Amino acid sequence: MISVAEARHSILAAFTALPAEQVGIDAALGRVLATDLAARVTQPPLSVSAMDGYAVRAADVAKVPATLNIIGEAPAGGLYEGEVGPGETVRIFTGGPLPKGADTIVIQENTEREAGADSVKVLESAEHGRYVRKAGLDFNRDDVLLEAGKVLTARDVGLAAAMNRPWLSVRRKPRVALLATGDEVMMPGDPLGPSQIVSSNGLALAAFVTACGGTPVDLGIARDNASSLRAMIQGAEGADLLLTTGGVSVGDHDIVGEVLGEAGLKVDFWQIAMRPGKPLMFGRLGDTPMVGLPGNPVSAQVCAALFVRPAMEVMLGIAKPEATAEPTAILGADLGANDRREDYLRARLTRAGNGELMAMPFELQDSSMMSVFAKSDCLIKRPPNAPAAREGERVEIIPLGGGILSI
Repeated sequence: MISVAEARHSILAAFTALPAEQVGIDAALGRVLATDLAARVTQPPLSVSAMDGYAVRAADVAKVPATLNIIGEAPAGGLYEGEVGPGETVRIFTGGPLPKGADTIVIQENTEREAGADSVKVLESAEHGRYVRKAGLDFNRDDVLLEAGKVLTARDVGLAAAMNRPWLSVRRKPRVALLATGDEVMMPGDPLGPSQIVSSNGLALAAFVTACGGTPVDLGIARDNASSLRAMIQGAEGADLLLTTGGVSVGDHDIVGEVLGEAGLKVDFWQIAMRPGKPLMFGRLGDTPMVGLPGNPVSAQVCAALFVRPAMEVMLGIAKPEATAEPTAILGADLGANDRREDYLRARLTRAGNGELMAMPFELQDSSMMSVFAKSDCLIKRPPNAPAAREGERVEIIPLGGGILSI
């Protein structure tokens, strides 16, 4: 068996960033920028008013009350083309361009004006530049505001729109083929025999791939015979990654490695010193990298979090440096000494009395228990041969929540 670190290094080395493609800004949420994005405009393009009120010269309202003659107005999207002189003002609205000669905005709440009057009384003075948004306050033309490798949030989409960028260059979504195996597994809703179970792996992994920014390609469930597996595996042609679940252990019916070997699979490694997820296979089927995940649903999901998500991040151009430290939390319960396999315990995250993040491991850690995994917020990482740990000690965690989408 190889270590988790060795397995991760081998898997990530097999992937590179995918080519770029153009998408409309309305389809950019959750996509990953392939190139730096620079503004095509200055925002705001002119100095504008931040409030409804009157554009004035600060010198004219230094002493109040002051009565000013109204010579025009500047609505948002409009422009008063004259110039404000001594004793004059222009009625202005939020977003309206500041007229020439004016340097300050007096908000309308600080004025009095009779209906239909061509003058206004200013009741409170305003210093130079008050309520004026200067040209370029937000950004200037050619400013790089979004960098390559950025996962675009709803906020980023709004920014790109303000930058006048209707089309964006993003990484193509990884196409991930999914193939479950086993005579005992059936799809949700199908009639179940006495020894059959509902398959959750395919649907869970498809959702996982989608959350990580990829496109799942469900190949279905191959039965425990060579002809079924050979026929269904052909659907993986052209995929960026093939994920299989089940059939990679040591039982008589675990035939994935054997059948795919006949089809040209070159195995890099098989079995990792970890729990859960020991029977994990990695290799290449023709031009397609292949990860053979364990059949136990929790084992499959833990391995997906540890190996598949980082591989997809590489393909999307958002891979994190190997040296990046895992986040930590304080331990919420005592743990016994670990054996030679790296352990990943399912846990909930709460806050300790002092406000620190606390990871509370579940008492039952069986790799078949999806109900426990669904309640988990993180994995507690325990190194091989780790000594017993006491409540309150700091431990490394791998957060499970979230995905590529964010607001």
